[in-house]
Amino acid sequence: MLNVSKEATPNLSVYWKKNGTPTKLYIITVHGLYIMDAKSPFLMSIEEHMRNLRYAKRTIETYIHWIKYFINYSNKKHPALMGDIEVEKFLSYLVNQQNVSTATQSLALNALAFLYKEILKNELSLKLNFNLSRRPRKLPDVLTPTEVMKLLSKIPAQHHLLVSLLYGSGLRLMEAIRLRVQDIDFDYHCIAVWNGKGNKHRRVTLATELIPELYLQIQGAQKYHTLDMENIDYKGVWIPNALNRKYPNAAKEFIMGVLITFDNFNKE
Repeated sequence: MLNVSKEATPNLSVYWKKNGTPTKLYIITVHGLYIMDAKSPFLMSIEEHMRNLRYAKRTIETYIHWIKYFINYSNKKHPALMGDIEVEKFLSYLVNQQNVSTATQSLALNALAFLYKEILKNELSLKLNFNLSRRPRKLPDVLTPTEVMKLLSKIPAQHHLLVSLLYGSGLRLMEAIRLRVQDIDFDYHCIAVWNGKGNKHRRVTLATELIPELYLQIQGAQKYHTLDMENIDYKGVWIPNALNRKYPNAAKEFIMGVLITFDNFNKE
């Protein structure tokens, strides 16, 4: 939790308790405004806390963006010194001055609600009073099957399978990039997606038309895997820690390899 010093000193002392050890934040006062250092351990702690809660990387980046935006809008005042009133003003500002959509305003609210509940341990009111976005929701543009085929025909060969999986199986971009060889089930014509949005697992349909291309991709992946295994510095692919402890050699097994991105060897 945060402990804000109430002493009347030129500088404000705010402490972030990390692993039970109070860590002083880099916060100073300039003409009455509280300014957070660019490399604030406070923001770094938020990122670490979200990773521990298994939030997606994109979600972490988005929440940090809105938290920084809120701090900058509030004259760089520390969130621990603010509350419902400042949040209401910020959310109204997004609508009145920035003309954001309902979805964008909701995303900003979710980020700040997380900040105050999970980090500052001081939940926002459920009855916040702010101006809601009135911008009409834009209907998505949907391509016809003919237009989709024309689009796919223009995709470079090295990206064709990836884009086809996005369309044919309904995969999100990062889900397709993270696919492993073992996730493809040719017998049942399906693909296993692990830890997707919301950290959920699911199975999606594998289009029959993509099977020949997938076989070719797997053959190419096998060649890269053979070369990787000949490299003494190769540590294998990333796998969850629990699985790595249970199967120490799993990281180097071919079926655990990433299916799509084999262009560059990652030394990490």
